[in-house]
Amino acid sequence: FQMIHQILRTCVCLIVLSAQIFTAREETAEYWNEAAEKTLHKIYGKENIKRNPAKNVILLIGDGMGLSTATAGRILKGQNEGRPGEETVSALDKFPNVGLSKVYCVDKQSPDSASTATAILSGVKTKFGVLGLNGRAVHKKCSSAAGNEVESILTRSANLGKSTGIVTTTEVQHATPAAAYAHSASRGWYVDSAMNSTTKSEGCKDISLQLLAMGRKINVVLGGGRAYMRPDGAYDEEYFSRRPGMRDDGRDLIREWKNLQPSSKARYVWRRSALNAVNADNTDYLLGLFQPKELRYDHDRNNDIAGEPSLEEMTEKAIQILRKNPSGYFLLVEGGKMDHAHHYNQANIALREFLVFEKAVQKAMDMTSTEDALIVVTADHGHVFTLGGYADRGNPIHGYARNHNEPRKAVDKHQYTSIAYANGPGYTLDTATGKRKGITGDTTRDIAYRYQAAVPLTSETHSAEDTVVFARGPMSYLFNGVYEQNYIAHALMFASCVG
Repeated sequence: FQMIHQILRTCVCLIVLSAQIFTAREETAEYWNEAAEKTLHKIYGKENIKRNPAKNVILLIGDGMGLSTATAGRILKGQNEGRPGEETVSALDKFPNVGLSKVYCVDKQSPDSASTATAILSGVKTKFGVLGLNGRAVHKKCSSAAGNEVESILTRSANLGKSTGIVTTTEVQHATPAAAYAHSASRGWYVDSAMNSTTKSEGCKDISLQLLAMGRKINVVLGGGRAYMRPDGAYDEEYFSRRPGMRDDGRDLIREWKNLQPSSKARYVWRRSALNAVNADNTDYLLGLFQPKELRYDHDRNNDIAGEPSLEEMTEKAIQILRKNPSGYFLLVEGGKMDHAHHYNQANIALREFLVFEKAVQKAMDMTSTEDALIVVTADHGHVFTLGGYADRGNPIHGYARNHNEPRKAVDKHQYTSIAYANGPGYTLDTATGKRKGITGDTTRDIAYRYQAAVPLTSETHSAEDTVVFARGPMSYLFNGVYEQNYIAHALMFASCVG
């Protein structure tokens, strides 16, 4: 009994200790800034060759693009080109410097996109669901935001006279792009109608309003999210009454953006043809909102009434506009739809979205020089997505796991795919037998097929594993090694002499 009592006391002490680990210095910006500075000095000091700083920085974030997604996506790329797939070289594989980042946030082992984007862009880790604030902020508590704001590399770059841009396949108010300009105790406050009366009375501004408040500090903004910029009852130019505005304050932020000064070289577009028609030489500011909310999946883009641009096309237009500035630029590009598909266990869509993202990466590489442009590619977090199962070489990535071309079977005598999830809505159970449901036919080839999951959840979760960081260009060696995720921002700022 004494031994059991001692064990219980030890467990209680460990629980109390674990609850206190992040409540002191880890909640402050100083803690993460100091830690990142030490890592920066350590890595920088190892190199004998000191390169010139980066004039331009492009940061591409694949939302939910864990290592297994990048690997499966590479295989799919090769198989689409008629090869076995495993030997394929993707755009990411061409980067000479590679590292790993630890993605946990201040209060969670598995993070969300708000906390990770804040770390990547501002250099400070924070709490789950919190945007552009340090760990002292309390999720969904407006009054906790004041005084705890952290500044992003985008804001710092703009303050130095550089051009800046944001490109995303989600809403421009989504967690990843919003972390570049907003400070919010909740990542979900896209629009004032999403905030309660207490939050509004405490003076917090919704994320769309914060985007407008940036004024001309952001030269290019391309993605979705029109509905959050328009007043309730306002018709959408593409869908008319089917997609009304969502703002309670009666403001039309798109119109207000057009009227910002200077306005002579500012353009607003909402369809692909209009984006393609934009003359970069005569355009200094561009706002493109191509859906009321997030953009469509790539396989569904052709069904859009007005036509949506691809991530590659948006990236190209952004670079064309930003590169005119002799002082340089900072561009954030997010491939945001991999994450959405993974949450539904729809790996076929997620992997297709990886290929969309990979094309944008290649476009950025083709349009820049390693002499003056630092390109960094990473993921904010991964997913509990796996591939394996002892499948044959060249086995279709979306098919059954095969051995000598014969489907492998599990203990339950059913076939299984080489792709699977640890949790999510793909969990299946035959109520008659109490076992996993069998998979038959070619259903796994369907674009929207939901792969099987081990644990039943309404939405699949993020993973806690490290994410890969790929880098090329001036001082890209700073991204070799294993480091905290917030270090990425410090290395980007150091390499470009910002902040």
